[in-house]
Amino acid sequence: MKPVIFGCAGPKLTDDERAFFKAERPCGFILFRRNCVDVAQTQALVESMREVIDDPLAPIFIDQEGGRVRRMWPPVWWKAPASGLIGKLADRDMDAAIQLAKDTGSAIGAQLGECGVNVDFAPCLDVLFPYTHDAIGDRAFHSDPAIIAALGRAFVDGLALYGVQGCLKHLPGHGRANLDSHYDLPVIDVPASELDIDLAPFIELNDLPWGIVSHLLFPQLDPKHPATTSAKIIREIIRDRIGFEGLLVTDDISMKALKAPVEESSVRALEAGCDIVCHCNGDMAEMKPIADALAPMDDALQARFDVIRRPCVSEPFSEIADLAADIDARIAALA
Repeated sequence: MKPVIFGCAGPKLTDDERAFFKAERPCGFILFRRNCVDVAQTQALVESMREVIDDPLAPIFIDQEGGRVRRMWPPVWWKAPASGLIGKLADRDMDAAIQLAKDTGSAIGAQLGECGVNVDFAPCLDVLFPYTHDAIGDRAFHSDPAIIAALGRAFVDGLALYGVQGCLKHLPGHGRANLDSHYDLPVIDVPASELDIDLAPFIELNDLPWGIVSHLLFPQLDPKHPATTSAKIIREIIRDRIGFEGLLVTDDISMKALKAPVEESSVRALEAGCDIVCHCNGDMAEMKPIADALAPMDDALQARFDVIRRPCVSEPFSEIADLAADIDARIAALA
C-alpha cells in the first residue's frame, strides 16, 4: 500500500482507473463534486474504491466544511453553514455557538456516513486576520484562537457521532496568507515567536488523527522550502511545538503554489516528514508518475495507518432532517 491519496475523474471508476488503483494500491481516496451525483451513486463509488484496493476500512476523504467549500451539493444534499457564520454567533452567545458547531458537525457526519465517507478534511482552524485572503475568509471560525478551538472541537465531536474523523486544517496556519495557495505560494514573513496566535487552535486539537500541511512559505523559519516540504517546519513547529502525532497529509500536491513536477514535490514532502501525499484532480497523467516515484509504506507507517482508521456510521440522513432544518432556522435568525 502506497502513502498516497488519489481522486478519480468521474462518478464511477473507469476500467483504466480500476487497473491502476489495483496495481498501485493507494492508501485512500478523495471525493470532489464531480464524483458525487446522488446518494446511491456515491455509495457505489465508495464501495468500488475500497473493493479495488481490497481494504474495507480504506479512508475516503472529502472537503465538506460547510458554506462554499463542499463537494456534496443541494438539492441532493443539505447545505451546511459556513464556519464564519457559526463564529458570529459566538460573539453573542458562546454556548449556543458551541451547540451549533456540534450540531453542524453531526449533520455533516450523517451525510458523509450515509455514503461511506469516513474522513472529513475539516474544520479549518486558521485564525482570521484583517488581511486574510478570501480563499480562507468565512471558512475560518473567528479571529480569537480560543473561540476557534472551542468551535472546532465541537464540530469534530459532532462528526464523531457518525464515526467520521476530523482533521487539523491548514497546518501550521493559513490565516496570515494574502494569496491563494491554489494559484500562488503565500509568504508569511513573521518570526516563529509571533506564531503563538496561529498555532493555538491546533495545539488545543492536536489529538486529532489527521492533519493537513499547507503550501506556505515561512522565510524566517525556512527560507527555501514551503511547509509541505520543510523538514524544519514539520519537525519543529508541527510535531514539536503543536504536538501533533497523527498522520500528516499534504494539501493537494498539484496546487500551483508548488512549482516542481508533482512527482518531485511528492517525494520531497515525504522526505520532509509528511506521512501521506494527497493528489486530487484525478488526472492519470499526473497520478502515474507520483505512483512510480513512491515506495510502499514502511512497517512503522503501516502500523500507524492501520490503528488510526475507523468505520463510519451509515444511517439515512433523513433520520436527522429535523436537525438540519433547525440549524437552518438558527442561521437565519443571525441575519
